[in-house]
Amino acid sequence: MIQSKETNLGKDRVGRLFFALAVPAITSQVVNALYNMVDRMYIGHIPGSGASALTGVGVAFPLIMIISAFAALVSMGGAPRASIMMGKGDNEQANKILGNCFTALVITSVVLTAVTMIFCEPLLMMFGASENTIVYAKAYMMIYAAGTIFVQLTLGMNAFISAQGFSRVSMLTVIIGAITNIVLDPILIFGFNMGVRGAALATVLSQAVSTVWVLQFLSGKKSQLKLHPKYFNINAKILFPALALGVAPFIMQSTESLLVLCFNSSLLKYGGDLAVGAMTILSSVMQFSMLPLQGLTQGAQPIISFNYGAGNIDRVKKAFHLLLASCLIYSTVMWGLCMLFPQMFAAIFTSDPALTQITVWALRIYIAAVFLMGAQLACQQTFIALGNAKISTFLALLRKIILLIPLIYILPNFIENKVFAVFVAEPIADTISVLVTITLFFRFFRAVEHEQVHA
Repeated sequence: MIQSKETNLGKDRVGRLFFALAVPAITSQVVNALYNMVDRMYIGHIPGSGASALTGVGVAFPLIMIISAFAALVSMGGAPRASIMMGKGDNEQANKILGNCFTALVITSVVLTAVTMIFCEPLLMMFGASENTIVYAKAYMMIYAAGTIFVQLTLGMNAFISAQGFSRVSMLTVIIGAITNIVLDPILIFGFNMGVRGAALATVLSQAVSTVWVLQFLSGKKSQLKLHPKYFNINAKILFPALALGVAPFIMQSTESLLVLCFNSSLLKYGGDLAVGAMTILSSVMQFSMLPLQGLTQGAQPIISFNYGAGNIDRVKKAFHLLLASCLIYSTVMWGLCMLFPQMFAAIFTSDPALTQITVWALRIYIAAVFLMGAQLACQQTFIALGNAKISTFLALLRKIILLIPLIYILPNFIENKVFAVFVAEPIADTISVLVTITLFFRFFRAVEHEQVHA
């Protein structure tokens, strides 16, 4: 059983545990987003080339998201499985999962570095780079690619710290990287006159510092999971179930880039640059407002996984009910704020009257069903926490690939206002996917209860 100084996943009060784990997770999400914004602010102020450099780095962002998604593929499946094994008292198997995932992340890093460096320019052109911005995008990505191993290990191994209940240690991983990055950015960009290369190098170095922090902790005395060479040999029976469970978060993260391309291509066709500009603001509002929900689900995952492995279904139910209530309350509050004060959110990103007008109109359409997303994320992430790879993967595909992307192109054929038709695809897809998710979840959970009772 986990006996950290921070938490005891099997015995501490579920409510206290949940908030003790969720608050640092939410803080990590917000800090990470804020330091990415600061990074872009520095780049945008590079003398003479700030605008083009910022656009170039923006073009590189979808590729960076895909690289990060591979860390989620390995870790977001491996960490819940390790928690389940620790709940069963099988620490040896949990350590084998950690070791296999470490090796998988190293191998993935080498492959991703080679692919990115070899195909850097065509990949960036595919994501929208132009003759003016490709120089900056390529300069950034070539350095970023060289440090892929640090990105993979920091993101991937940090999940195993959270899985043990060390939420504050996990949060410090992000904060240490953020502070290092913010300090190095102006020194390398302006002091050494490196421009976007300096921004990329600052990111790589900050991730390297975080990697050292994570690996030291997982090799130290406080961590129950031990990173040891004897567990590094790949075993398909150990690694493949972790990868299968990680497919859902991989799809959720990697398809964001595809979704942006689909929305932008359709909106450009029907509404021009203004509609695309509005979509940029809407996606920024949505991504930032969803960060606390992701933190809440990360806080609940170790509790649910550990107690499921321990056969304590009552604690699993308490943790899920608390997660569901918290997510629904937060998503409903965000929905209300966006509906009542859309001008406030638009003003954060633009002062242009025409762009503000279309953004205010579109925001109320786009987030019409956001209050339901609390239930969607709570149920979907609990599937992962309980180790159900098949349903979690299906749900990850359902909302974006099966529903949303086709609706973006189908609805304008049946609705007179084409721009409205594109924006309304989001709440329609949200509503259908939530109903399917809730139905599948409660059927599955009844089966889990029955299995535990008769075990």
